[in-house]
Amino acid sequence: MKTCFFLKITYIAFHLFTLLIYFISMQTGTVKFFNETKGFGFVVDDASGQEIFLHVTGLNGTKVRENDRIEFETVEGRKGLNAVNVKRI
Repeated sequence: MKTCFFLKITYIAFHLFTLLIYFISMQTGTVKFFNETKGFGFVVDDASGQEIFLHVTGLNGTKVRENDRIEFETVEGRKGLNAVNVKRI
């Protein structure tokens, strides 16, 4: 009985931790520039002020324009950070 209760608590704690990591890893920023024809642009990260490359492949179908507020994750690209999993907020 104690083992079953412990496993349930562990399962719940694991999923709460996973959700916490997901929300912490999401960053917010503002689209500084985006050229639809060429399929790329830049985002200014709210936390660091750093410009991050944004490619059309990271948009997942989301349409963005200059000054849009977005939420995104970053991955290391060939020339620096790239914004991926972009969502307008």
